[in-house]
Order: sequence, then structure tokens, then C-alpha cells
Amino acid sequence: MLGGITPLLCSWGCALNSDGTPHGRDARMPDSRGPDPFLLSTAPPSRAEKWLAGAGLATLVLALLITIPYARLRTTGTEVLLPAYAVAVFLVELLTSTLLLALFSVQKSWAVLTLSSGYLFSGLLVIPWVVTLPDVFAPLGMGSNIESTATLAAVRRLSFPLFVIAYALTKDRDSTGDEPQRSIPMIIVRRTALIASLAGAVAWVAIVHPDKLPKFMIDNRNVAPLWHAVPIAAICLYLIGLVSLWVRRRSSLDLWLMVVLCTLLIENITLTYVTGGTRLNLGWWAGRLYGLVSASIVLLVLLSEATTLQARLARSVHSERLARESRLTTMEALSASIAHEINQPLASIVINAGAGLRWLDQEVSQTEEVRAALERIARDGHRARDVVDGIRRLFRRDAQERVPLDLNHLIEDVLQHWREEARMAGVTIRADLDAKLPRATGNPSQLQQVISNLIANAGEAMGTISDRPRVVHVTSKRLKSRGILVSVADTGPGIEPNFKDRIFEPFFSTKPDGMGMGLMFSRSIIESHGGKLWVTDNVPHGAVFHLTLPNGDGSLEPNVGPLQRHGTIP
Repeated sequence: MLGGITPLLCSWGCALNSDGTPHGRDARMPDSRGPDPFLLSTAPPSRAEKWLAGAGLATLVLALLITIPYARLRTTGTEVLLPAYAVAVFLVELLTSTLLLALFSVQKSWAVLTLSSGYLFSGLLVIPWVVTLPDVFAPLGMGSNIESTATLAAVRRLSFPLFVIAYALTKDRDSTGDEPQRSIPMIIVRRTALIASLAGAVAWVAIVHPDKLPKFMIDNRNVAPLWHAVPIAAICLYLIGLVSLWVRRRSSLDLWLMVVLCTLLIENITLTYVTGGTRLNLGWWAGRLYGLVSASIVLLVLLSEATTLQARLARSVHSERLARESRLTTMEALSASIAHEINQPLASIVINAGAGLRWLDQEVSQTEEVRAALERIARDGHRARDVVDGIRRLFRRDAQERVPLDLNHLIEDVLQHWREEARMAGVTIRADLDAKLPRATGNPSQLQQVISNLIANAGEAMGTISDRPRVVHVTSKRLKSRGILVSVADTGPGIEPNFKDRIFEPFFSTKPDGMGMGLMFSRSIIESHGGKLWVTDNVPHGAVFHLTLPNGDGSLEPNVGPLQRHGTIP
């Protein structure tokens, strides 16, 4: 009996996955026990990322080759650009460290915390480095010792690859599930304070005790021989970092850190060898530009990932909103359908109960008539019960079970139920069933509900007819395509041409008290069985609802012979 409700409950139930999670959530979505494919530090690099990283490195190498012939051209008056450069590097590395700390708060990875510390330490040393530069802040009484500048530059150059190596080695600790047990905000505060204290101590020693520093510079533009050991050590550390990342590469962050180290390697080669060890020439500025690029790479990737995740979140929220609205609409339609199914037997119960009471009120008790009314009440009560039971059956595995069935026998069962009510309403039911009708395959309760709904609609459509016989004519016949055609015709007022397509829409009804659900569900059931349901005019009066079904082997070809030529089958 609940065949009409099946499509709604199925569509609503499909909003949940088999494990109970909302539909639309990717089955590959990680849980808390596995790596998150949406985090930069755990998601494997895509092919597009690999191509982009390779193209970026190729561009930097090409830029280096173009710079080499002009690298030793001296520049004048460019010292004023150094504060802007330092501020840019400081902000970029500080933002990168902040975003990595945010990532640490989500992933709780010691490796990410270590990398964030490296960016923070390098960024904090930029400020004392630029302050100690000669001829930049000298008018303010600062920056008079080039050795302090060189020492801070050496510490920055050597410390960052050490942090990257520590990041690569700490990833093994993350893979063992050794997560921080203390409060994440407290860990971040303590680590930030430690790195800031370490950077302050290095800056204090470099600025306050320049006489105790190694001799890295000959003058403000030329480096001393000892300085050449710094880039060699840095290159070795860069290579060790690259090998460590390559061996342990698991994520997009590893890929882009390898690009960062390669960029720093290009910067080191440019500043040390291409420029001839001279400051503030064209090659030196090119090297500084490479340094700014290397500092910006991870920040740009983090911002890109944040933007992507924001877009995904927006789409997810929009999808959830649509799904919620769809579920609300489905529930509204479901409640209307249940009311539509239950109202019919309840209305019949009320009618038969009233008839029985009238028979009892007569002077001569009509026992047989009362018995018949009570039998109809009992039958309709069973129908109402079947509606409730049908809802429960829809959630069982065999809810959509389809079996071979005799369609004529099914139609006869429906007609047997409606004949008594039709007689009381002054409606004649005629049946013209093809005895050679092939067996169909379908869900008996669903198909029974469709035919019952069509007959009920036909009887209600003739309720106001008084100038001609009220007849419901049900026919079945075999089509040349080996399909089955069932028609339910009435002699009512018919359906206006403008409404012929709309009557199958949800919540549209030509009846004043109609809910507009029965025909929509009926069409949905027939189409799910591989057939069609449509309406035509019944000449001279009324309407005819046709439905086609494939026979037992599932065959129903588009060409159905004469019926199609006369426009009966669309």
C-alpha cells in the first residue's frame, strides 16, 4: 500500500551514507586516526603541484643565467631599499610562522612546530641584521659595524636549513603517534618565547660585542676569506636538507620545502660566487630577490591552501544547506503522502460506519447490510494498518523486491476492493482484461497502489456528474513490443489541456481538497519499473490514464504499433 511513499523515503534515506554520515561527505574523508588529505603537511603532492614546483625552479635557474653576465655591475644609492627588503622578509617569515603554528594547532605535529620555529627565528634576525647595516641607519646612531651584519647573516643562513633538517627528522616522531600531551596554546607560547629569546641573545651578542666576532668582512662591500666558509657550510646543509626531505617526502609541504632549499641554494651561489663576494652590486640584489622568493614560497602555498579550503567549506556549507532544504521538502512531501494514503481508508471507514448506523436506526434491522458495512470497516482498517507497516518495510532490505506477477490478478484484487464503494457512489466499474497478458515483473504493493490511486481519482472526478452514466473502465492488453498497457478511463469532466502536464507535478491538484501527491508518486513508481504513465482525453467525456510496463523479460520497445500512431503512447 505504501508504494507511493517509497521514492520519497528512498530519496530521503539516500541523504545518509551506509555508516550514517551525511550524504555528500566524501567516503574518503579521514577520521582522527589517519592523515588528513586537506592539510598541507599530510596531503600528498598532486601532479599539478609537482609540475608547478619544477616550472618555478626552472624559471629561477633561467633568471640566474640571465643575471650572470651583469652580476658585477655596481649600483649606487640602493642602500635605501634595504629597510624595505628587510621589512618584507620579516613580515613574510612571521606570517609563514604564524600559519604554521595554526597548522600545528590542528595537526599537533612536532615537525610543523619545528619548522614554524625556523621561520620565526630567521624572521626575527632580519630586524637586527638591517639595523646594523652601514650607511642605512648610521644617521640615527645605529649600524656602524659591518661585522655584526655579517654575523647575523651567517647565523640566518646556517640556522634555517638546520631547522628544516630537524623538521624532516621529527616527522618520524609524528608517525609514531607521539602527539603533544600538554595544552597546545601553552606549547605555542613557550616555543615562541624560547625562539624569541634565542634570537634576542644572538642579536645582543652580535651588536654589543662586535669585537668578539669572527672577521667576515674586509670593508662595507668586500668579504674576508673566512666568509667563504659560510656559504660552503650552508650549501652542505642545504644538500643534507634536500636528501632528508627526499627520503621522508610524504606531503606537499615537503615538496615546497625542497623548492625553498633549492631557491636558497641559488641565492647562496649568486651572493657568494656570481657576485665575486661584493655587496650591493646587481648580482647581490638578485640574490636578495631569490631570498625573498624563498621566504615567500611556503607562505604563498599556505595561503593558496587556505583559500582552497575556504572555497571547499563554502561549497560544503552550500551543499549542506541544499541537502537540509531538500530533506525538509522531502519530509513535507512524505507527510503529505502518508496523509494521502491514510485518508482514503479513514474516509471509507467513516462512510461505512455512518451507513451501518443508519441501518441500525431503521425499524427493521438490516443485519446483512450492517455486516457488510462492518466488513468494509475492518477491510479499511487493515488498509490503514498496511500504510503504517509499509513505512517500516521500506527500511528493510527487501523493500524494493520485485517478483513475477499476474497483472490481471492484481487489477482484479484492486477492483474487488473498490466495487462496493463504487456502487454506493453510483459508479459502475467495468473491466476488459486481456486473458493472454504476459507476466510482468514488479513490486506488487507498489503497482497495486498505482492502480488503486488511478481508480480512486477516476471515481472522485465523476462526483459532480449527473447527466450521464458514471463509468470507470479498466483495460489491459498486450502490446506488439511485448510490453503491457493498462488504461483507466472515466466519464467525468476531463482534464483541461493546460493541466495535463502539471497534474504529475508535486503538490498540484485539480481537486479542491487534493494534496497533489498521488499522481506524482504513481508516475515515479511506473518509471522506476521501466514504464510510462500519461493521460489523454476520453471521447466524448472524461480522461484516460495509461501506463505501460515491460513484460517478464523486461522488454518494452519504443515502437508500440498502432497505439503510438494514434498518439496514445508518447
